[in-house]
Amino acid sequence: MCSHYQAVKDREKFLKQFGAQPPVESAKLDMWPGYLGSFIRCHPNADVGDEAVPALEAVNGLFGLVPHWATDTTITKSTYNCRSETAADKPSFRDAYRRNQRCIIPADAIYEQDWRSGKAIPTRIEHVSGDSLGIAGLWSSWKNPKNDWVHSLTMLTINADAHPLMNQFHKPTDEKRMVAILAPPHYQAWLDATNPVMDFIVPFDAEQLQAVVPKIAQAALL
Repeated sequence: MCSHYQAVKDREKFLKQFGAQPPVESAKLDMWPGYLGSFIRCHPNADVGDEAVPALEAVNGLFGLVPHWATDTTITKSTYNCRSETAADKPSFRDAYRRNQRCIIPADAIYEQDWRSGKAIPTRIEHVSGDSLGIAGLWSSWKNPKNDWVHSLTMLTINADAHPLMNQFHKPTDEKRMVAILAPPHYQAWLDATNPVMDFIVPFDAEQLQAVVPKIAQAALL
C-alpha cells in the first residue's frame, strides 16, 4: 500500500484541478507517514448560505489518521492507509467513516515497490497527462496535550489483483492493493455523499496511469 507520495507543488494547478485554494502554511512535498501534507474537504460553514464561504477548503494534516483516543501521533506510522472494506469497523477509522469525514488527497504521484525482479524497486506512478491524482481519504481532528487541534488523514485502498498496472507491485505473497484514485467528475460527489464508501471506490483506469522507474532505481537493476 502507499506510504510515500509526492504532493502537488504548483499552487495554480492545485486550485485549477481541485477547486480549493492550497493552504498558506507550508507543508511537505515528499510525503511519508507522520509528515504534514494538504487535503481537501467540504468547508465546515459551506451550508450557512454565505456566498463568501467557499464550498471546499484545503487544510494541512498529518499523513496517518490520528483517532480521538490516541495518546500521541506515533499511530500515524500504521494508519496512513485504510482498507475501504473494513473502514466502518476498525477502531482507528470508524469514527471518521461514520461521520462522513471524507477528503481528497492531492498528489502528483504515488510510489510503490516493484518486486518482480526479486528486488524492491521504488516506482513512481503518475497520470499519463501530467494531471494530479485525487485520492479518496478520510480525515480526523485530534487534540494534543497542548490543547491544540491537529488534523490528520488516511488514504482509502482497494484490492488490485485484477488491475493491469497496480497488480505488479508489492511482494509476490502479499495481496495486491492500490489507493482509491477518484475520477475528477466524482470529486464533489465523493465529498458530499453519505456512506457506504464503496459506491465511489472503484479501480482507476489503468490506461490513464503510467509507472516510471527513477534513474537511481534503474541502476539497482543492472
